[in-house]
Amino acid sequence: MMHNRSAAGALCSALAALGVMSGCTLAPTYQRPAAPVTRQWPDDPAFEPAQGTAGTAAATAADIGWRDFFTDLRLQKLIEIALAHNPDARLAALNIIAARAQYQIQRADLFPTISATALEEVEKYPPAVLGIATGGATGGSAAAGSGSSVFRYFDVGVGFTSYELDLFGRVRSLDRQRLEQYFGYVETRRSTQISLIAEVANAYLTLLADQTLLKLTTNTLDSQRGSLELTKMSFDGGVATALDYHQAETSVATARANLEQYTRQVAQDQNALVLLLGAPLPDDLPAASGLDEERLLADLPAGLPSDLLARRPDILAAEHNLIAANANIGAARAAFFPSVTLTGNFGTASTELSGLFSHGSTAWTFSPQINLPLFAAGANVASLKLANVQKKEYVVQYEQSIQTAFREVADALAGRGTLERQIAAERQLVDATGESYRLSDLRFRNGVDNYLAVLDAQRSLYGAQQTLISVKLARLQNLVTLYKALGGGWTERTAQ
Repeated sequence: MMHNRSAAGALCSALAALGVMSGCTLAPTYQRPAAPVTRQWPDDPAFEPAQGTAGTAAATAADIGWRDFFTDLRLQKLIEIALAHNPDARLAALNIIAARAQYQIQRADLFPTISATALEEVEKYPPAVLGIATGGATGGSAAAGSGSSVFRYFDVGVGFTSYELDLFGRVRSLDRQRLEQYFGYVETRRSTQISLIAEVANAYLTLLADQTLLKLTTNTLDSQRGSLELTKMSFDGGVATALDYHQAETSVATARANLEQYTRQVAQDQNALVLLLGAPLPDDLPAASGLDEERLLADLPAGLPSDLLARRPDILAAEHNLIAANANIGAARAAFFPSVTLTGNFGTASTELSGLFSHGSTAWTFSPQINLPLFAAGANVASLKLANVQKKEYVVQYEQSIQTAFREVADALAGRGTLERQIAAERQLVDATGESYRLSDLRFRNGVDNYLAVLDAQRSLYGAQQTLISVKLARLQNLVTLYKALGGGWTERTAQ
């Protein structure tokens, strides 16, 4: 009995030593590919910040949570709802749970699966077969030599089955691959959240802009209806011509058509917002702000292009996928080397249930097996070639993600300063056309000019006001894009 225990102890010690020896892998040493972009943003007049916006913020975009960037309370509530109910956000969270489970399943292969087993085996043979098996002597080991053809066998023990010693790192490489894939899903979820936040913000800003255009069109229509009534009175009195009256009618009809257009766009904007939220708009939303009152942090320091490598979740996800592909090469290389699997069991055995735990019933088995690949019809070579090609594909995807991020930031930086200056110019245009319309209408009322001059000035003012609202929307949406492109919004507060 003591000898058996010593053998079992030696077996456990040998397994532990082999487990320590199996810490190496054949995966190539990972080196991050060089970023295929310049070290600085483009040097061009379009990238000059607007006056009064440079150097006013100390924090970087990565340090600014979305609640700090989007200060409108109504928008904050909408983002909260979207993060909780949007289908894409929910799927990204489920993908993380699934990836974590897959990693845990793969990691379990690093350790032996130990199970307690209890076995009863009953076999019955014809007497003739039993006689042949025992060399013609009836009875043999069956039922204590009674000549019965029924055999019984009982076994109770603890053991493991087909545990692979990871001598060449195959299992460990697969474990690293699953771990990096899990990290990739984590970053993908963060990227999905940032994209969702930006989409909700842009949809909300579009709704504000169309509501502003609808209000402008309503006011313009009221004004033009008033002008039409005055023109009709002048026409009835013989002061205005029929041309003047019909031109006024044309202006009113145009405004009415625009009113229906913006009414439709507001309804469609609300539908798009509800789709992004993944839930109906609640009734207890904070009061809405106007487009001019929507305050966002205008100054977002761009930093250096290399900073994006540590900020952008999509770039980080691409790199994790690349590291996973690199680890897969190690598993493919290990397939060329021998594999050792162990099966063992320690317990008691008896032909009678009552004798399982009696003296002398100790039983143990130990079955090491080595598998040396000799011929696989090129499968292992093809697997290694595939692993190398897949790594090259992920290198291309990684470089592409960096180039895409660089362009997004560069485009947004180009828009930041130019849109600010464009808004200032559009405001001057609205003021100038407004004064032109006032003077033209005054000259018409005094009989100096015909109504055509008033109509032209009115159309110019209405168009300038519409353009100003559109440029304001473009500026705010550009800031949202810049915030997203710089990797902002993934702080812990994002997950609230």
